[in-house]
Amino acid sequence: MTMNRAVFIPGPIGAVEDPTTILRALIFSSDLSFLMEAHDGLSAAIATQAGFKGLWASGLSISSALGYRDANEASWTEVVDVVERMADASGLPILVDGESGFGNFNNARLLAMKLLQHGGAGVCLEDKAFPKRNSFVGDHHPLVDIDEFSGRLKAIKDTTGDDLLLVARIEALIAGYSLDEALRRADAYADAGADAILIHSRKSDADEILAFAKEWQTLPIVIVPTKYYRTPVSAYRDAGISTVIWANHAMRAAVAGMRAVCARIAAEESIAGVEPEVATLDEVFRLLGYDELAAAEDRYLPKH
Repeated sequence: MTMNRAVFIPGPIGAVEDPTTILRALIFSSDLSFLMEAHDGLSAAIATQAGFKGLWASGLSISSALGYRDANEASWTEVVDVVERMADASGLPILVDGESGFGNFNNARLLAMKLLQHGGAGVCLEDKAFPKRNSFVGDHHPLVDIDEFSGRLKAIKDTTGDDLLLVARIEALIAGYSLDEALRRADAYADAGADAILIHSRKSDADEILAFAKEWQTLPIVIVPTKYYRTPVSAYRDAGISTVIWANHAMRAAVAGMRAVCARIAAEESIAGVEPEVATLDEVFRLLGYDELAAAEDRYLPKH
């Protein structure tokens, strides 16, 4: 299956290359790549302006922005809608957090097909039972059987082929299993058609991640250093890791910023004090391409 999707983005970005091709180049690059979390069109546009080459559509962040908990409370259709807005606002390739597939193999392949149709460049599936919960909440994280999860991966690959990058996320270390179990799952998921492996950890150091990378070099390795953030990036380069995902910081920054501004306005009963500390409306207009709309009006609307 080959679609060769060129995407047209309204506003200042214009036509962009097939997003899956770009994401694949990032994941398979010999240089360390970085994906920035986004959770709506605005955060996607900001990440683009900052210079990131690809985005991570975070399940935690999208759920939080929608007012849900990261426990499969947001539906896959809601996630697809958000991804479409992110794609339109950024023009960047998006690796989508597909949770555990929102059900069995059939749900997983339907999700993958819809993401492909609505701007996703890749999907990342984790080997937890449905419904899943955030990896950093609690200690109960049951995993699905290797063969069952491999079936979900095969179903996605058979449905989307190489048109959608497929990342298999291993939660064995999160669930308290050994490195050997993580390696066993990585081998199985590679055989099932995964393009890359995401190995996840909740420890405050990267030791078990680096141990995995030392033992397993079959496919590109993707990591999420939310908890082991003090590890220098040079360690990942030295370990041959492919891609680092900054997984939730735009959402967390938004929470902190909005909380501070709302509290101050409520206390001062005025916006005068916060006005110099927030983005101007002109900045917002530039970010979202209002100038393109004005130019289009001059071109397409009748002159009076």
